[in-house]
Amino acid sequence: MNYLTRHADLAPADEALLVPQHVEESIRNLIRWAGDDPDREGLRDTPRRVARAWREYCRGYEEDPAGHLSRTFEEVGGYDEIVLLRDIPFQSHCEHHMAPITGKASIAYLPANRVVGISKLARVLHGYAARLQVQERLTAEVAQAIWDHLKPRGVAVIIEAQHGCMTGRGVRTHGVGMITSRMLGCFLDDPDSRREVLSLVNGGR
Repeated sequence: MNYLTRHADLAPADEALLVPQHVEESIRNLIRWAGDDPDREGLRDTPRRVARAWREYCRGYEEDPAGHLSRTFEEVGGYDEIVLLRDIPFQSHCEHHMAPITGKASIAYLPANRVVGISKLARVLHGYAARLQVQERLTAEVAQAIWDHLKPRGVAVIIEAQHGCMTGRGVRTHGVGMITSRMLGCFLDDPDSRREVLSLVNGGR
């Protein structure tokens, strides 16, 4: 009995959850290669669960994260100082070992003549994070999207994360965080603006 036969009773709305047989079989082969039996009771449904989980982990490929910045506002009551969303939690997966990357990001920009709803900054981050990533590229992609779409005077993105490929394998070193940053515009060129935004990111410290 193949996968489609087993799930012939699914409603049309559930068809997006269907997992192709070759994907399930690939995961079964991985379980077998790792040393376990994919046919034992506890693992019997694991290939389908894993496949569906990875579609969710990588949902960022199905959207343009920068599209969240398309609706902006010019009515800001004369506000022309830094806008900062600090300590946004996120999860991604590294493209080298497909291991989890978990961390937090701070995103700041200095508006020129338009602002965006603050939740959209988090959506941009999560959209790019929901792809196979390296932290350096994730940092750059978020910053560039804000720079290109909001046309601000400055953008700063700072990410601190822990990498499963370092904690769960290889050197197995826990408690180590990697920090990356991308500064554009005045936050790159003006030392005073750079100090101000870093102070705000660090809570005034």
